[in-house]
Amino acid sequence: MPTRKCRSLFISDIHLGTKGCQAELFLDFLRYHEAETVYLVGDIIDFWRLKRSWYWPQLHNDVVQKLLRKGRKGTRMVYIPGNHDELLRDYVAMNFGGIEIERRAVHETATGEKILVLHGDDFDAVVRYAKWLAFLGDWAYAIALTTNTYFNLVRRRLGFPYWSLSAWLKLRVKNAVNFIGEFEQALAAEAERHEVSGIICGHIHHPAIRDMNGLTYMNCGDWVESCTAIVENMDGTFEIVHWPQLAAEQIEQRRIAAEARAAA
Repeated sequence: MPTRKCRSLFISDIHLGTKGCQAELFLDFLRYHEAETVYLVGDIIDFWRLKRSWYWPQLHNDVVQKLLRKGRKGTRMVYIPGNHDELLRDYVAMNFGGIEIERRAVHETATGEKILVLHGDDFDAVVRYAKWLAFLGDWAYAIALTTNTYFNLVRRRLGFPYWSLSAWLKLRVKNAVNFIGEFEQALAAEAERHEVSGIICGHIHHPAIRDMNGLTYMNCGDWVESCTAIVENMDGTFEIVHWPQLAAEQIEQRRIAAEARAAA
C-alpha cells in the first residue's frame, strides 16, 4: 500500500494508557500517512485511567516515539489537550520535542479558509459542571471497551476485521444520540462566533463531516472504537479515513491480485 501524502491530519481520542486503545491499528495508519501538519486533538494520553492503574505496553510507547519521529523529520505537530490529558493544559504555548501545546488553534486550509480546532470537552455539560459524573461514566464506558477488546480478539482469530461493539451499543441509546446532536450544534455555534468556515473537534468518539447552516462541522472520531481520522487533502478537501475498513479493503485487493497472478 503506497504512502499517502496529505496536507494535514487531525487525530483525537487515542487514549494511550488504556486497554481499549487500538495502538497497533493507529501505528499502521501512521506508517501509510504523511502530512505537513498533524493536529493531535485531545485525549491522546489517558491520564485519568493511568492515575487509577498503570497500563503502558510497548505498543503505546511505540506510538509516542512514532509521533516524535514525525516531528523531528519536519512535520509540524500541534497538541491540543482534552479532558483526559488536561494536565498538559498547564504547558500551553510551550514546545516539547517539536510538539506545540495549544489550548485551541485556527487552521488555514489550502483554499485559504479558516478552521477552528479544539477538543470539545468545554461544550460537554457533564464534564464541565459535574466531573464526578464524568468519572462514573468513564468507569462504565471502560467496561464496554474491555468487552470490545475481547470481542475483537475472537473476531481476529476467526479471520474477521475489527468492529466496534461499544460504538454500536452507544449509538443505540436514545440519550446518547440526542447528546451528539446537541454537541454538534454547540460546536457549530462556536465556529460561527469565531467567524470561521468550520470547526474540527474530538471528544465524543463519533466521526462526522457535515454542513450545519453553512458551517462545516468535523469530528475526528477516535482510536478505541471507530479508528478514524480527518484528512485534509492537498486540494483543501476533507474526508474521514475509516482505517479498519480501508486496511481490510487493501488486504482483500492484494489477495485477489495474488490469486490472479497465481492463476496466470
